[in-house]
Amino acid sequence: VVGGGNIWRGANAGERGMDRATADYMGMLATVINALALQDALESLEVDTRVQSAIEMQQVAEPYIRRRAIRHLEKGRVVIFAGGTGNPYFSTDTTAALRAAEIEAEVILLAKGKVDAIYNMDPLLNPDAQKFTELSFIEVINRGLGVMDSTAASLCMDNNITLVVFGLNKSENIKRVVMGEKLGTIVRGENRS
Repeated sequence: VVGGGNIWRGANAGERGMDRATADYMGMLATVINALALQDALESLEVDTRVQSAIEMQQVAEPYIRRRAIRHLEKGRVVIFAGGTGNPYFSTDTTAALRAAEIEAEVILLAKGKVDAIYNMDPLLNPDAQKFTELSFIEVINRGLGVMDSTAASLCMDNNITLVVFGLNKSENIKRVVMGEKLGTIVRGENRS
C-alpha cells in the first residue's frame, strides 16, 4: 500500500477549510501516482508487478479485487495497492491494515521517511526521545504514539498482524527487513508473543 502524502495530504487540506471528502479523494489519486512510479521502478528491476486501485481507472490500474490480488501473489507478482479504501476519512494506514487482513498477510512493513522506529516522543523535535524496540498495539493506542491511527492499529491487533516500523532512508533497509533482520520497532498483539 502506498501513500500519497508527498503529493497531497487530504486530512490537512480539510483542516484548512477544504471539503474533507474532496481533499481525501485528491489524496487517493496521489496514491495512484505513487503506485505507478513504484511499479515503474520495480519493473525496471524486472520485478513483475500489478497495481490495483480502489478507485476505478482501468487505463492505469486494475480494480481492487481481493481474489485477483491473491492470485497475483500466488504467481509471485508484487501487488501494489492504491486509491486507499476508495472511501474518504480512511487513512492509508487503515488501508494497509485492511488489505493485509484481506490477503491474510502476517506482517506489515511500515517504512518511514523521517524516523527509523517508534519513539516515546518526536525524535526530530526532542533529542531525548527514547526508541522502542517492541510494543503491543494496546500500548501504541494508549500512549498515542502516532505511528498509525487507532483504526489501523485495531485492525492489525484483531487480525494478529505484526507491524514492523523502520527507516526508509538508510541504504538497503527494505532488503534488510524483508530478509528478517530486526530493525526499528516491532508491534504485536497485546501479549507481544
